[in-house]
Amino acid sequence: VQLVESGGGSVQAGGSLRLSCTASGYTASTKGMTWFRQTPGKEREGVAAVYTSGERTYYADSVKGRFTISQDNAKNTVYLQMNSLKPEDTAMYYCAAARGTYWHLAWMSARVYDYWGQGTQVTVS
Repeated sequence: VQLVESGGGSVQAGGSLRLSCTASGYTASTKGMTWFRQTPGKEREGVAAVYTSGERTYYADSVKGRFTISQDNAKNTVYLQMNSLKPEDTAMYYCAAARGTYWHLAWMSARVYDYWGQGTQVTVS
């Protein structure tokens, strides 16, 4: 499975961005898709996740009410709509996919994911 992110950029505080993650390859093997973010010197932080087979979603407390994860299975694409952006949202954002059945039990941990994209930078000033 290959993951390609897009949609990052620079935006002023209070603005919005929508990230996209398009998957290719044997996507039927994936059970969950998650957006992570990382800043220099820090570990990757799980931001939002979604089951590939349904609509159940998970969010980090820091983004609840501001970010929305969604998917278009026909396009093999997962989106992250980010509203009311803050400077502390500045990070490299990564898309990840998990194959394990119980991925959701530790969805915020990078270790449960099998595939990663190359990342897209989001800068909020």
